[in-house]
Amino acid sequence: MALFLKVIEWADDSKKTLVYKYPLKDGGREVFKKSKLVVRESQEAIFVHKGQIADVFTPGTYNLDTELFPILSKLAGWKYGFKSPITVDIYFVNTKQFTDCKWGTANPILMRDPEFGVIRVKGYGSYAFKVDDSGTFLKELFGTNSSFITSDITDWLKTMLISALTDAIGESKVSALDLAGNTTEFNQIISANIQHKFKEYGLKLTNLFIENMSVPQEVEKAIDERSKLGILGDKTDVMMKISAAEAMKEAAKNPGAGGSFMGAGVGIGAGLGIGQQMAEAFRGATSEKAPAEKPKAGAKCPNCGADVPASSKFCPECGNKMPVAKFCANCGAKLSDGAKFCPECGSKI
Repeated sequence: MALFLKVIEWADDSKKTLVYKYPLKDGGREVFKKSKLVVRESQEAIFVHKGQIADVFTPGTYNLDTELFPILSKLAGWKYGFKSPITVDIYFVNTKQFTDCKWGTANPILMRDPEFGVIRVKGYGSYAFKVDDSGTFLKELFGTNSSFITSDITDWLKTMLISALTDAIGESKVSALDLAGNTTEFNQIISANIQHKFKEYGLKLTNLFIENMSVPQEVEKAIDERSKLGILGDKTDVMMKISAAEAMKEAAKNPGAGGSFMGAGVGIGAGLGIGQQMAEAFRGATSEKAPAEKPKAGAKCPNCGADVPASSKFCPECGNKMPVAKFCANCGAKLSDGAKFCPECGSKI
């Protein structure tokens, strides 16, 4: 005896089911004319007859004795109208947004960096998607499966995302130094480039987040060293010599290794050479400082003969007023009292 359905509905409580095939007891697949279809928000119901999509119902409540008529008119060989039930498969498709789907690079992405050459890049993040076209989704992906959950498709979607990310990084020619500062731009580029791929399967990428982009430890170390050089500026030579001295200091802690590598005499000579280099480096660094201002020479007091600082106007011993020195306006030479011509350039005073 065939089972005539009265109310057809699906209450999703799994939060991860994309497609749900309505179960018909005792093998029955017949929908009677008095049946009622309830499609909740964020759902669509697909009626499939003889392997073909008959119709797609959006959210709402349907009395199938009237709403089913357009379907019956499309089905080949239907000649009994509403007098007999119709045999169909009923699929409910979840059209809500599925969020917090994780992605990550299982294997590093090779990229050609303009500063470091070919390097490997890893990344991870999350994305969100939804079913945008139930009919296309049924045809292209889940077929006649009785159920279809997010884990059935997320690995495949992740592969598409990483492929798009690889293309975006390669085409951008962004340096590894700037990867972290361009994640928003990569999000926009990848979303735009991959949206048509999602659409081919009735899906839509609603959000994409790149949480982190990282490079191997060797590249990170090189970036750190470059940062040090940037801080030192034109003291690069000093940095190189200090690094060489530190290397020699480490080698001195292991005389056996140093001897087998260079020989004791050479090691001592190299150490002295490094010492000289360090002295020259620091001498060069300190020589760049402005020289200290030399103190001005003082004068003798004409009254008591005491030494008087050049800036003093009176003698600190006897209080005698010091004569004001005169200088040539042409060459700046100091003039003696009563001179009428400069003893250096001959200019008239």
